[in-house]
Amino acid sequence: MLNEKTIHVIKSTVPVLEVHGVAITKRFYERLFTQHPELLNVFNHANQKQGRQQTALANAVYAAAQHIDNLANILPVVKQIAHKHRSLGIKPEHYPIVGENLLAAIKDVLGDAATEEILDAWAEAYGVIADAFIGVEAELYEQSREQVGGWADFRAFVVEKKVRESDVITSYYLVPQDRQALAVYEPGQYISVKVDIPGERNTHIRQYSLSDVPGKAYYRISVKREDANEEKPAGKVSVYLSEQVKEGDVLRVSVPAGEFTLKQEERPVVLISGGVGLTPMVSMLTTLAEKSARQVTFIHAAQNGNRHALREDVERVTQDNPRVSAYWSYSQPTEQDREAGSFHHEGYIDLKWLQEIVPEKAASYYFCGPVPFMQSIKKALTDWGIPADDMHYEFFGPAGNL
Repeated sequence: MLNEKTIHVIKSTVPVLEVHGVAITKRFYERLFTQHPELLNVFNHANQKQGRQQTALANAVYAAAQHIDNLANILPVVKQIAHKHRSLGIKPEHYPIVGENLLAAIKDVLGDAATEEILDAWAEAYGVIADAFIGVEAELYEQSREQVGGWADFRAFVVEKKVRESDVITSYYLVPQDRQALAVYEPGQYISVKVDIPGERNTHIRQYSLSDVPGKAYYRISVKREDANEEKPAGKVSVYLSEQVKEGDVLRVSVPAGEFTLKQEERPVVLISGGVGLTPMVSMLTTLAEKSARQVTFIHAAQNGNRHALREDVERVTQDNPRVSAYWSYSQPTEQDREAGSFHHEGYIDLKWLQEIVPEKAASYYFCGPVPFMQSIKKALTDWGIPADDMHYEFFGPAGNL
């Protein structure tokens, strides 16, 4: 527990963090990787270059400062981040390293404004927050090891099958190299995949949602190849998987993790996805169709039919199942799409169309996709009057704000 003086000092820094938070976290990562380059084997380099990791950490620090007098308010965020940490292999010994460099970054950015009193208060607060993470992650590590088919850290998996699903998305069917039992997972969870790319100094870890129903003898991930454009370079891992990894190759994989899972209830469900955000939704859809009596509406947005992945999977589920319906929205349909009548809505998903196709407003809404897509969906649902507690969403990469 923190004393009142420490809480007061931390609260007083909230306005400063609002202004300088990203500068502090940017400096933090510069220091961290200079002094501990081995951690480049853990962190996503692309998120660093694009500033996503710095922004996510700044948001987390800001939230911790705001709620320092009642850290239970940020427990859901702690659990979400702890799942990612366990999946990446973050260990207790990493926390003192992070704390030392975070405090130094605060001093570097704020200069004389970072008084000894402020630094002491943040050192104490960081200790409490780190202990919370370490405690939650210890439980997650134990669960991942002790469950049937579980393991510690990373396990060798063979690419049993590689299937092209669209112009940009490919599925990989992964089976344990040792052919031993496979840990089950909840629909919506993800795995971390660790790869050594020829010519790269560091290993790379990426997290991919599992895109099939749980209980199979394999894990399936469906990965979008991130090609270079004017805004960002090509995705190193996705391009490597797409162009170089072949059937029979071995990848290292973590035990499934994640908090973006179906809640146990009997209400109707609406699943809304954009682009490769459909991967956890297909897992949810298939599970709901097989194991529940709930009404399910599946809505997917893609650029066109050439970029629409896993359509056949969804159509197999909806066929002869009156409880499940599926709708496609294409933002730039091809002439072939138009001739075949292969989509239900042209343009972006909007509230008017949602109101036309969702059979029952009182439902649980799950959505996933690029951040702008999720912002648009959340605004539409909010405008419709859907309560925040009925909206569930997942970010790819560092958590952000909608």
